[in-house]
Formats: sequence, C-alpha cells, structure tokens
Amino acid sequence: MQPNEVITSMNPIELVKNAIRPELDLFDTTLVNSLHTENTLLKGVNEYVFMNMGKRLRPMLALLSAKMLGPVTPAAIHGAIALELLHTATLIHDDVVDDTHERRGAQSVNARWGNKVAVLSGDYMLAGALRQVALTRTVDIMAILSGIAMELADGELLQLTSTQNTKISETQYFDIIRKKTAYLFAACCEVGASAAGANAEQREQLRLYGEYLGMCFQIKDDVFDYYPNIEIGKPTGNDLRDGKVTLPLIYALKNSSDEMRNKIFTIIGLRDFSEENIDMVTRFAIDNGGLAYAQECMQLYKTKAIEALAGFTDSEVKQALIVCAEYAVERKK
Repeated sequence: MQPNEVITSMNPIELVKNAIRPELDLFDTTLVNSLHTENTLLKGVNEYVFMNMGKRLRPMLALLSAKMLGPVTPAAIHGAIALELLHTATLIHDDVVDDTHERRGAQSVNARWGNKVAVLSGDYMLAGALRQVALTRTVDIMAILSGIAMELADGELLQLTSTQNTKISETQYFDIIRKKTAYLFAACCEVGASAAGANAEQREQLRLYGEYLGMCFQIKDDVFDYYPNIEIGKPTGNDLRDGKVTLPLIYALKNSSDEMRNKIFTIIGLRDFSEENIDMVTRFAIDNGGLAYAQECMQLYKTKAIEALAGFTDSEVKQALIVCAEYAVERKK
C-alpha cells in the first residue's frame, strides 16, 4: 500500500488527531487534572462523563487553529479545556431539561444519578471552565467564552420556544442552529487563533471556518433523524417526537400541496406521533426534496468553510481542518 493510500483509508478523526497528537495528549492530561476532587460522587460522575466524551472535535478545533499559526501555548490548552467543559456542562443540563435518558449510547447523567446530581455536576464543570478561562490570562479569550455561554443558552431557549410553533421558518431554523451549535465551533477556532496571537483577519477567517463547519455539523445531525440507524444512538423521528421541526421537513412543507401540508401540520400540532405517522412524515420529507435540499446546504457550508482557510499556508494542520469539514458532511454517525 502506498503512503497516500494509507492516508485515504485512515479514519478521518485519527488523521486529524495525528496533526496535533502531542498537544492533544497534553490537553487530556490537563483536563483530567482540572477536575480533580476528593468528592467520591463527583469523581464518579466526572469519570463516567469523560469515559463517554466522544471525539473531542471542539477542543481539537481550538488546538488546530492555534497550531496552524505557531506553537500551541498554555493559553490554547486552557482555552480548549474551558470550551470542552462548557460544552459538556450544557449537555448535562440539556439532558435534564429534555428528560433525556441516553447520550451516545450510554445512560445520561440524570438517568444514572438523578436530576439533582446532574445539575450540580454540570455546575461544577461550568466552574471548572471559568477557572480554565482565568488561567489563559487573555482578556480576548475571556470575552469569547462568556459570549458563547450566552449564545448557547439563547439558542436552547429559541429551540424550546420553536417546539411550540409548528410553522417554523427556514430563517428561524438557521438562527437556532447558529446559536446552539455553529457559534460554539466558531468560538473554538477563535480561541485557538487568539491564543496564537492571530491578527484580525486570521482570527475572523478562522471564526468563519468554525461557524460554517458547525452549520454543516448540525444539519447533518438533523438529517440523521430521517434514517433508521442504530449507530446514531437515536431512533428515526426522535427530533419530531420532541417537537423539533428541522430543515428537511421545513423545506418539504414549503414545497408541497396545501392538502399534505395541512395534514402534516395537524399531526405535529396534535403531537400524534404514532409509528405510522412518523413513517409518513419521514417519507413526506424525503419525497418532497427535504433531504436533498439539506445535503445541498451542507455542501454549500462545507465549501464556504474550506474557502475561509484559503489565506493560510498549506500544512498538515490546514489539511486536518479541511478533513474536518469533509467529515462533517460525510460522517455516518
């Protein structure tokens, strides 16, 4: 097998990790130390959460953005940890709000320990994020983190409000996913850029790259809801059962007959989510071009993300960021 064949066949996330392997190892060690506690219950929750942490894509974006501009500094490490702790805390709190019992194929914290422990554990991680922000000793990073914390809450409240409105527009949908997902990706890249001493143009281009990548990522998550796939960790129609009308269905409703549109609105309004109705709504979204349109939107945002990197010198790290954009669209779970 030729070297380029090895790269092509490599798991995309592993390829990305290879570009920042030493920095990622330091991140992992520092993250574990940042949550040290003598409280047995809290220690158990922390270990459980990070055992099921996932791919660590968001902190990897911060480290990649920093390394593309120079050596990764302690400020970049602490900033990446702050972002990961903030993100994890919001997931724990969201599971309490949504009464979610499973995350990434494992029990959620609230399902395993109850709501009180989940809320307080999330608070502990938020406090840990604040400490890590302080350790960056960088006012710009402090501003980015405080801003994104507000945007995340704003986005979740917008989505909560939207579940009461069956006629959500495409503009409203994009506003929600920008606030609840894309801005966090953007913040990760901007934190890395700031820690590396980026100039205003570099910082803005990396921020835009992160935002466009985040839009791809969330649209892909929403597309998954229209296909039965055990690997994803949630059943088809799960978003719909939660009252979330996402891009494929929004597009289909806008481009269908009045009769079918009213029928779908009635099902959603009455929350009549029998298996038969879920199948019908799913098929309706597919047959009326909803998934094809969502795929087009993802491709557009992927292209914009990659174009945002045009001004940076070609390198292994830049290639890893391009792989992230391609992975966001092509991933299977």
